[in-house]
Amino acid sequence: QVRLVESGGGLVQAGGSLRLSCAASGHTFIGAAMGWFRQAPGKEREFVATINWSGDNTDYEGSVKGRFTISRDNAIRDNAKNTLYLQMNSLKPEDTAVYYCAAKWGPGSRDGSRYNYWGQGTLVTVSS
Repeated sequence: QVRLVESGGGLVQAGGSLRLSCAASGHTFIGAAMGWFRQAPGKEREFVATINWSGDNTDYEGSVKGRFTISRDNAIRDNAKNTLYLQMNSLKPEDTAVYYCAAKWGPGSRDGSRYNYWGQGTLVTVSS
């Protein structure tokens, strides 16, 4: 059974940092891209960042570029976990949202509908 479990969310003051993690298990995810999305209260889910399998191709939404960094540790063995990270620096109140990790086969995408697997989300709250 495929599972994506996010962690690392919490309350932080503006200008602070948080590091989100997403543990992916139940599949090796070899060749799969992974991404972060977020949904603020009353708003639609939006793309944050994506990374390909090898980690040498990343893409960021404009407002987080230069502040957020996506990275990953890949598992090769069937019973190992892939871990996706999102280092978030210089946080702003407008970054407040539930952050979701997702995985898809093939290249990364900004389109959430193309992702096959989703986590349950972790809440990030940035106070002013």
